[in-house]
Amino acid sequence: MASNLDYLDPTLIPLEEKVKAYLEAEEDLRKATVEAKSLPDAAASEDFANQAFEHRPATGSFDQHADEVEQRIQNMQDDLALLRQEVLALLPTRNEFVKVNLGYGPSRVGAFAVESADTSKAEPHYELRIVH
Repeated sequence: MASNLDYLDPTLIPLEEKVKAYLEAEEDLRKATVEAKSLPDAAASEDFANQAFEHRPATGSFDQHADEVEQRIQNMQDDLALLRQEVLALLPTRNEFVKVNLGYGPSRVGAFAVESADTSKAEPHYELRIVH
């Protein structure tokens, strides 16, 4: 029975917080990606509305929204990679799951070695897996 309560270990709290932050960042990235994919539709409807009312954009103006969204997505990907490295550093073991409390019972987090195409690397590449 004690093994079922391992996820309540207070030493795992920093890991739990990093995993929660990682999951939130992953969700934000997904939402931003959806927004970026819907940009062409929004621009087309805006162009159609401008044509209907014979509006012209101001001289020298250009649409920066697409560039801003692309930059935001890049920043989110960088933050997600940093959080991933922090979670990997906090994991006590490799190639097995660790039970953590993400707020609704035991969840599992683990880093598992994955073979890469480049076999010349001395250190293995680890894939982060979260079961919640």
